[in-house]
Amino acid sequence: MMAFAHHRTKGAKSTHPSRRIWKRFKKNRAALIGLGLILVEVILAIFAPLVAPYDPIKMDLRSARQPPSSQHLVGADELGRDVLSRIIYGCRISLTLGLVSVGIGLSFGMLLGGPSGYFGGRLDIIAMRFIDVLMSFPTILLAILVVTVVGPGLYNAMLAVGVAQVPLYARLVRGLILKLKEKEFVDAARALGVSNSRIIIRHILPNCLSPLLVQTTLNIASAILSAAALGFLGLGAQPPTPEWGAMLSKGRLYMRVAPHIMTFPGLAIMLTVLAFNLMGDGLRDAIDPRMSRFRVAKG
Repeated sequence: MMAFAHHRTKGAKSTHPSRRIWKRFKKNRAALIGLGLILVEVILAIFAPLVAPYDPIKMDLRSARQPPSSQHLVGADELGRDVLSRIIYGCRISLTLGLVSVGIGLSFGMLLGGPSGYFGGRLDIIAMRFIDVLMSFPTILLAILVVTVVGPGLYNAMLAVGVAQVPLYARLVRGLILKLKEKEFVDAARALGVSNSRIIIRHILPNCLSPLLVQTTLNIASAILSAAALGFLGLGAQPPTPEWGAMLSKGRLYMRVAPHIMTFPGLAIMLTVLAFNLMGDGLRDAIDPRMSRFRVAKG
């Protein structure tokens, strides 16, 4: 009897949803590559002072625009600063920009989309018309508008990209809640006298986590790209902060005589965005295998 109970317990553990998702996720090589790249960047960001060969803001004019060599593995910029060190420290800034801005977008999107979808009526009309106004602006244009109002800078860039993400999350949360609020477990909670706020927080939002997690992973990539665009335009992190978009902006002035100054920050942005997209696609397929089968059949 004990052996049978042990077998049942072991079987229950093996069928846990998170285990099934991970089992499907790790079969996707592209998703694993994306996850590996992200982990490498996280490690570089955490241990940047130990990994970076030079101080990222220390100038050495004698090495200005020096091409890749044994002294500077990927070259030096226009002020003689080591490009590799600046890229490594830039991991901290870009990952922080992506996470914080998506966190802002998710938080305010849930505040707008949650009550709007659950209560409906006039609240839904007002909230959605406000979201429609925000969605009438392209994401990067909305971010530029916010930065223009609050001023350039690293923290303002996070806020700007976060505000630009709000409409995406508000629409997604509203749509999910419109489906979930008609389910039997919500009706049962209402019959037991559970308050509306508790139903939303304890019963509905946990069932929204899977699609929100996938969307968040994909949106981090677009947030990093938007933050880099703001930095390229001079509206994001200000010099001498080693931010990839700002490095690209400075490097374009020396594209003919020292192409390495902008090439390697550009590659860093490309690999980071690609990594999050690969991981997001793999996570979506792992959570909902039907998406994977549909794409295979369509192909």
